[in-house]
Amino acid sequence: MESAKVAVIGVGNWGKNLVRNFANLGALSMVCDLDSNRLATVEKDFPSVRVTNSLDAVLKDTEVKAVVVATPSDSHFPVAKQALLAGKHVYVEKPLARDVRHAEELDQLATERNLILMVGHLLLYHPAVNLLKDLIASGELGELRFIRSDRMNFNPNRRDHWSVLWDLAPHDISMMAYLLDCQDVEADRVGGWDADGHGVIDVAYLDLEFNTKGRVIPGQVRNSWIDPQKLVRLTVNGSLKTAVLNDHQADNKLALHSLTPAGRMVVEYPEYSDMEPLHLECEHFLKCVSTGQRPRTDANNAYAVLRVLSDVEERLSRRPAVKAAAAAAANS
Repeated sequence: MESAKVAVIGVGNWGKNLVRNFANLGALSMVCDLDSNRLATVEKDFPSVRVTNSLDAVLKDTEVKAVVVATPSDSHFPVAKQALLAGKHVYVEKPLARDVRHAEELDQLATERNLILMVGHLLLYHPAVNLLKDLIASGELGELRFIRSDRMNFNPNRRDHWSVLWDLAPHDISMMAYLLDCQDVEADRVGGWDADGHGVIDVAYLDLEFNTKGRVIPGQVRNSWIDPQKLVRLTVNGSLKTAVLNDHQADNKLALHSLTPAGRMVVEYPEYSDMEPLHLECEHFLKCVSTGQRPRTDANNAYAVLRVLSDVEERLSRRPAVKAAAAAAANS
């Protein structure tokens, strides 16, 4: 079955990866961006792909059946809404929207028009994450006790984000909820700091409660934009084994740690597919468009993330230091 033709809107640092993957899948028809230099690069690398700086041109094109939104996150909702109203299937990079009500509106539009709406929660397509989910479900780790995700890097470009949490935490929260098969996630405690004095929170932590199967599993997320040593690590503590997924490593990303009766630490490295997660995610979107099945990362998957982040953002905005920093940045 031939893949539906796709247009990618936005060819920034992440959008170019989407362009590459949809091109490799034989589905890329059009690319849209306001930056002429980016479009020139696309024309050079993919001569058969049409380019434009007009969103209207994309939405009016009858060959384009689906739109991939990789624009700055503040524009996700309006661009996705226009695409759905134009009758296009839509894939939106995380976060789906900035407001839960906007996510609900997009979901309603897609449902009414029998269109696919998918959010780019990439880690739910990661082979190592899916293997870990299977191991948890099989009881390999025993009774779960704690889950933590650390995601840190150095990012001086913060124009598109309200805080580090809106940039990084969607990965963490969506992955943790998926692994625990839980959509009932609550933020217990939250801390955030404007360490660089730019009026934007660039270091933060969340203490979370995952209510699943009659139990509450505690969890924590730690995010930073000011750490020069990149860290992408998930730790899942169980009564039998502790799983550590270190996605920044080239090999042996997933390790299972356990103690022998004699107290010796044993480390296992289970095998999993080496397929690129983004390739699998793009492939899944095309399959959903072709078959009509609901995506693994649908609007329901996005709600849990948006509810937590909206609540946390509101709490952090009440902190005096944060408000003062934001006011100073606005007046500079």
